[in-house]
Parts: sequence; structure tokens; C-alpha cells
Amino acid sequence: MELVLKTEAASIHVPAERKRGHEHEHEMMMNSSVNLADPMAREGSGTSWLPDSSPMYGRMFMLGDDTLMLHGAAFPRYTNVSTRRGDDRIDAPNWLMAMYSHPLNDNAQLGARIMLSLDPLTEGGRGYPLLYQSGESWQGEPLHDRQHPHDLFSELSVSYSQKIASDLSALLYFGYPGEPALGPPTFMHRPSAMDDPDAPLGHHWQDSTHVTFGVATAALQWRTLKLEGSIFTGREPDENRYDFDRPRFDSYSGRISWNPTPDLALQFSHGYLRSPEATEPDANVHRTTASVLYNKSLGADANWASTFVWGQNNTTHEGATESFLLESNLQRGRDTVYARVERVEKSAHELVLPEEFHDEIFPLYSASFGYVRDLTHAKGIDVGLGGQFTISHRPSELNAVYGNELGYGFQIFLRVRPSRH
Repeated sequence: MELVLKTEAASIHVPAERKRGHEHEHEMMMNSSVNLADPMAREGSGTSWLPDSSPMYGRMFMLGDDTLMLHGAAFPRYTNVSTRRGDDRIDAPNWLMAMYSHPLNDNAQLGARIMLSLDPLTEGGRGYPLLYQSGESWQGEPLHDRQHPHDLFSELSVSYSQKIASDLSALLYFGYPGEPALGPPTFMHRPSAMDDPDAPLGHHWQDSTHVTFGVATAALQWRTLKLEGSIFTGREPDENRYDFDRPRFDSYSGRISWNPTPDLALQFSHGYLRSPEATEPDANVHRTTASVLYNKSLGADANWASTFVWGQNNTTHEGATESFLLESNLQRGRDTVYARVERVEKSAHELVLPEEFHDEIFPLYSASFGYVRDLTHAKGIDVGLGGQFTISHRPSELNAVYGNELGYGFQIFLRVRPSRH
């Protein structure tokens, strides 16, 4: 006989010897590793929230009263990007995460998470080609038209959560590195983006603080409403992707999150980032974001997830620039189709353009469409064969730098991840 533990998005069978005297099967909520008051499906990156109905792709292990959940994904691929600033290469963006929770009693829990990436090996210091992408540096120069690699250790965090009353709870979170309360769940953790190998062009307007060396967050939660505040290190990770950068705790943020229904997750946040870029140490950023995440289960093996994100950076010497993102992912059995549409305003400085452009702000547009067919499905590991096509638009004055060629990119990839839990 087995005890069955269930949530809307997950179930796990526990051997009968772990029943501890229970005579009949019954249901128990599987808790988030960050806050024991939350269902596991709500847990996003850092302390952010997904819709409660979100699917979970991972392997769960029960260690007595403790829970261990493993997540991850890898995208071995060939990608080709057009224009003078484009490139083609074989690479493999990837990440692996473990989430652990230990109940102290019925009203308190300790949590821990570790996230690793082998991007430093597969992507190298310059990262992968991505037209109009920007942020961070390589060999002392700001990156452009490249997505930077992530650090080997992208998260090492601990959390403590406490139920104060039946509808009220609090949590403390510390990460080195970790993620402050700023922005939506990071792109690779959103169901709407999990099949897209690329980072959004608005990453550094929306969710780029997900690898921050030194974060402390406190949160108070009433039912499905949460208020959070963080102090953290504003500086982006340095070029040494294997080390631990110096914690500074010189920046701050606040976020309000609300899940009004199981299918919706809303957030609004604002933060001050002190000197985020090493190549521009005197430039500070005020970042404001708002997002709507929608998820709808369409059956036992079908799901539709969509995300809208707005992000604004108000940067020293440049003023305010905005980004908009809309992405959607529809999965039915072995087949998945997805799309992402973006508009981002980037300065000539951000795009590393010649001096004559340096007082201008350029609106950039990008649309990606992809399809994945699972070769193995729901058998522990899902291996999918996919393709993606991206078309981009830039103002004509940038043709002097990018050439007259249409901005596009295409890729063929394998998507490897744990099956849906």
C-alpha cells in the first residue's frame, strides 16, 4: 500500500513504510522550498512566484521528512545569426538546480537551493551570438550582440519560513549568489520560455539580477499576497565565471506579488542598482518592472503558458529606456510550439556603436517562433528535437554598422530536461 501526496501540478508515491501509522491514503500539499505556506508549483526563481497551476519538470526524492527536487535543462545546438555583427557556432546553454526543504515543525521550515551552469565551458567568455543583445563584459570590453554566459555557481541560497497564523507567514532568504526581489521569475524558469534556448533582449531591463553575489530578502505574506524587500550587490558578475565576487550590499529593491487565481501571477517591483557594469562604474540604474504570468492546464499532458513583462531602466547619463516582452508556449503531448515578441530601447553606448551615435536611443524589435517534438517523453528524461527562427528589425541608420542585410537568426537544437512531475 502507498501514501499518495498530491498538488494540482504534481504527485508522488511514498512507500508504505513511511506512512508513520496512517491507516489510509490521504492528500498533503507539497511545499515550496522557500516558504512552507506556498505550494511547490508556485516556486519560481529566487523568491518570485509562478502561477499555482504551473507544470513542474523535475525529479523528486523524499528523504524521510525532507524533500529534494532536481531541475535542469540543456540545449545542444547549432545557431546562425545574420548581419556583420552576427556569427554561427555550435554550443549548449544549460543549467541544473537542486531544491531542498527540511521541516523544523508544523509551522517552520528551512530551505536550500543550488543552481549550477556549465556555460563557462560550453559558451566561453563571450557567450553565444544573439543579435542586439547587450550586458556585461569580456576582456574589459562591453559585450554586444552576444548573450553572456552564466556563472558556474548561479545560486547558493538558504531560506527560513515561518507560519505566523493560518493565513499569514514570513520568510528570510540569503543568497551568495542569489536573486533579489526584483522582476518576474527569470526566463529559464518560466513555463512560457522553457523551450526557447535564447535569453530575451530585454533581460537587463527585466530579470538580469538572478545571479547576484550577496542578497538578503525579507518577506511577509498574507494568503496569496506577498510584500518583499531586498538588499543586494548591484554589480553584475565579473568575467571570471568560476569565482565568488565580493559582496557589496549597496543596492535595494521591493516587490509586491499577487496570485489572484491559480492561473495568474502578478508582480510589480522597483530597485536601485549601484554601479551594475564594471566598464561603467559611475553609472547607476533605477529599474522598475511589472509582469503578468498566465498558465492554463489543458489536461494531464497539455499546458498553455504566457508571460507579459514590462521593464524600465533609468540610467545615469542616459535617462529612461523601456522594454516590452510577450511570450507564449503551448504543449500537447510530444509537441510544443512557442513564440516570443519583444521591443527594447537601447542606447548607442549599450550597443557599443561608434562615437557619432553616442547620444541616440534606438528602438529594436525581435520576434521568435519555435517548435519542439519530443523524441522521448514522460519517461524520466524528455529529449526534444527543435528548431527556431528569429527575425529582427532595427532603425535604418544602424545599417552603417550592421550592414543592409535583414536581421535574422535560426537554430536547430536538442532540448534535454527531466519529464513533467
